[in-house]
Amino acid sequence: MRIALLTEGGFPYVRGESVHWCEQLVHGLAGHEFTVYALSRSRRQAEGERLALPPQVRGVRTARLWGPPDGGGPGERRGYGRRVRAQFEEHLAELTGAVCAEAPQADRFANGLHGLADLAGTEPGRLSAALCSERALRVLEAACRAPEALRAVRSATVADLLAVMERLERALRPLSLDWYAAPADADESDPGLSTADLCHAVGGGPGVLPGLLARRRFGVPLLLTEYGVRVREQYLGGAARAVAPAAAAAPVRALLASFQTRLAGEAYRCAEIITPGNAHARRWQERCGADRDRQRTVYPGMDAHPFAAVDEDDGAPDPDPTLVWTGPLAPAKDLVALLHAFAEVRRAEPRARLLLVETGGRADEGYAAHCRALAAQLFPDEAADPRSVGTNPVTFTEVGSPAVPWPADAYAGATVVVLSSVVEGFPVSLVEAMFSGRATVSTDAGAVCEVIGGTGLVVPPRNPRALAEACLQLLRDPARRARLGAAARARALELFTVEQNLQAFHGMYLELIAGRRAGEPLAAPSAHPFGRTAEGQVPGRWAAARRAPVRPAPTASPTSPAHAPAHAQAQPQGQAQVPSWARAAGEPVPGREPVPEREPVPACAPVPAVAGAAEPENRG
Repeated sequence: MRIALLTEGGFPYVRGESVHWCEQLVHGLAGHEFTVYALSRSRRQAEGERLALPPQVRGVRTARLWGPPDGGGPGERRGYGRRVRAQFEEHLAELTGAVCAEAPQADRFANGLHGLADLAGTEPGRLSAALCSERALRVLEAACRAPEALRAVRSATVADLLAVMERLERALRPLSLDWYAAPADADESDPGLSTADLCHAVGGGPGVLPGLLARRRFGVPLLLTEYGVRVREQYLGGAARAVAPAAAAAPVRALLASFQTRLAGEAYRCAEIITPGNAHARRWQERCGADRDRQRTVYPGMDAHPFAAVDEDDGAPDPDPTLVWTGPLAPAKDLVALLHAFAEVRRAEPRARLLLVETGGRADEGYAAHCRALAAQLFPDEAADPRSVGTNPVTFTEVGSPAVPWPADAYAGATVVVLSSVVEGFPVSLVEAMFSGRATVSTDAGAVCEVIGGTGLVVPPRNPRALAEACLQLLRDPARRARLGAAARARALELFTVEQNLQAFHGMYLELIAGRRAGEPLAAPSAHPFGRTAEGQVPGRWAAARRAPVRPAPTASPTSPAHAPAHAQAQPQGQAQVPSWARAAGEPVPGREPVPEREPVPACAPVPAVAGAAEPENRG
């Protein structure tokens, strides 16, 4: 089976998005032949090191989304002739009109996109030159000044329009690539997308454009996987920072957000199967037009073997309790709130310590220095007696240091693992802690509640007091801590392993190929996975005592999103009543039914992106 893997800013390059997950996919599915079609985002990435590829990867074709367009200098690039120019302006007016319009116009956007693709196929190399022309700028300006245009784009200046057209030209470069030769004209050594059995796009950005064209021209099925929704990243401001600082005005952000929303909507409309990485991403896709019947939630696969050697919590009191946090030192992780919460923990538990372990990711050096200064201010060095050397209860280290050679070493010494993020996608560090059998305290951000299920405590973000009280509850209750840690390991091994991920995609590959050959639409899945609480499946006397009946899965739609199961666990006699926010996710509040809380998802109407930290990369 020949799979065309479409990536953008990631695999097969060493650094980028979803590199680790794509590497696991091509290594794990040795029965398929892969051809990688990679779009690079920077010169450093394109000229950098690449990963070693297994034999089932038959070839790699690359193109770039950075720098000037191909074809020489500005004087050597030629646009369309007089006869084709009118068609180009008509298609571009359709595309930009749909981007600037306040109401969704999916058909208009699709017509403009595929019209430009057809022109790019008849006269290769001229679409980029035409998009950089003054005529293209005037077409965009007319769309911004139209009565139905978004209010945010009506005040766009010439500088704003130039910045947007530059970004649009780069985003539409895949339309002009030589990857779409007809089967009769394809080179046997490098056949292109026309002979692929399936296109698997990783992300809903420009990297999905080759899959859309292959589906339209040759009938190749399209499978779209998104672990980090590009529309959400655009609203968080990540893509806006890729533009020059002088061009990051409100009209620029609004136009780029609108283009990404329309492109994602077209990809969701055309893809046979859409696989979000969690229910949080799934809801974003639904708000952008994804059909629920074609969505299949597939969690990122992670290797559990490095954490298998970590012993589970034995339920004994810890004389020197340690809170452990792992991740990149970035504002989205809200270490300031964690440090203030630890100050309250220290007042109640003077022997408690906090270990902050920095892992790979987009670290912010200024923010890291601020956190170190705050830790030194809140916790002066302390000594046991006049002849001892003072130490700080907060320790900053990193993976690979003598104290923490491997990530599993950080969790092995943890009494409780803490996650304090205000912006989070799929919490990788949380899953690693679950693999290690550790109880966790997390903030309700991104897919945290879905990942945790009923195996940890969840508190509101930006609430140091709630974070401190939840940590103290677990530090003072070793038995409950051991129960939650054992349940967390069982849940992680059931849902988040590499084997589960590979099995899911292998089944979808076979399903899509069979559907293409039979010419029949795909049947929606009817199973309701994860219908039982993970904590209730852990053997032990306490599990039987606390197990409660599970509500039957909803039957309204066979493809309803896979939510974390509801846990109905009663408090043991003699245990103090705790606030509702400090309960394990899914535990009922006396006197009312449990209602799962979700992070609100904004409407996908293009608006200026709010300034904030971009979502951390999902390195599944």
